[in-house]
Amino acid sequence: VTFENMIAQTIRGASKPTANLGGTDAIQYGLGVMVGGTDVDSSQGSLNATNRPSDLAVQGNGFFLTSNGSRTAFTRDGACDLDALGNFVQKATGEKIQGWTADAASGLIDTGKSVGSINIPLGTKSAVQVTTAATFVGNLNSETVVSGPTAVPPTPPDYQTATVRVYDKKGAQHDVTLQMYKSAVDTWQWSATASGGETITGSGTLVFDSNGQMTSGNPGSITVTPAPGGAAPFDMTLNIGGITELATGSQITASDQNGFPPGSLSSYSIGTDGVITGLYTNGLTRPLAQIAMAVFPNTNGLEQIGSNLWVPTDNSGVPSMGAPQGGGRGAINAGYLEQSNVDISNEFTDLIVTQRGFQANTKVVTTVDEMLQDLINMKH
Repeated sequence: VTFENMIAQTIRGASKPTANLGGTDAIQYGLGVMVGGTDVDSSQGSLNATNRPSDLAVQGNGFFLTSNGSRTAFTRDGACDLDALGNFVQKATGEKIQGWTADAASGLIDTGKSVGSINIPLGTKSAVQVTTAATFVGNLNSETVVSGPTAVPPTPPDYQTATVRVYDKKGAQHDVTLQMYKSAVDTWQWSATASGGETITGSGTLVFDSNGQMTSGNPGSITVTPAPGGAAPFDMTLNIGGITELATGSQITASDQNGFPPGSLSSYSIGTDGVITGLYTNGLTRPLAQIAMAVFPNTNGLEQIGSNLWVPTDNSGVPSMGAPQGGGRGAINAGYLEQSNVDISNEFTDLIVTQRGFQANTKVVTTVDEMLQDLINMKH
């Protein structure tokens, strides 16, 4: 709080210097005191751990955006939770936290779009991920006898195989078997088959150098067409560069594939950049949304409307809205709440000093009153 005088009374005006006399100051009295203005202390408060993933604290100068449907307000109160419909809301007011929703197919978040409410439908939102890549590692025995049509005389291919389980666009699983046989010195042919009525197209040639390292043939690609009535065909990249050709036993294994079967949203986490990541029961993690934040040229120009909410005014400036960790908006700390920046010990000290000062002033008035009373008694 800042104070100012209520009325200024001038008894004598100021005079300027002359050749013989110096200038004199005005004689003025201030009459009365009133509040001249109030300033908000916007300094950073300390963070208190709550271990609730929905509680958010701002480390920096930013504000969260909330909406009640008719206006947008701003707050640093990050005590949030999910309502019955899965909306991410401020607990005390029920106002919806604003941000950007990720694209359902790609998981990409476009912060250039307008902000809106955030929905996290735990237990109801399902997700699958079609397999687009599989990785095979291992070794092909360089001492294997050449087989297949190029052998003289021709012999049936001596296949080395490895099977990987992949998932189509509907989340159905398919077992794809990679077959390899030696067609010439340091040269192997590969193809893929399936046993569930699928059709697989794609084959290739692997060539190795004298050190047993692959020189060509990686990566390969196949197209898997599920049986009639299933999902649409999907393409897969085969990362087979980790296969060597050394003079030891052949053993090929599938080390990885990037598909997931259907799963439901079970939990979520919020990063320092405000990105809300969903964790599904199938092990898939996918961005769901990103929380928006804003900063103002003049924070003290904001108008309080109660419930820890603020709205812009002509003197606060236009909010600069965007993603956290950019534009001076600060970072988000999930599982924490920002405490008050008031120093209680200093406030109590100032209270005691003020109280003692008031008591001292009252004693002065009492003493003067007693002195005047004695003077009046002496006259009588």
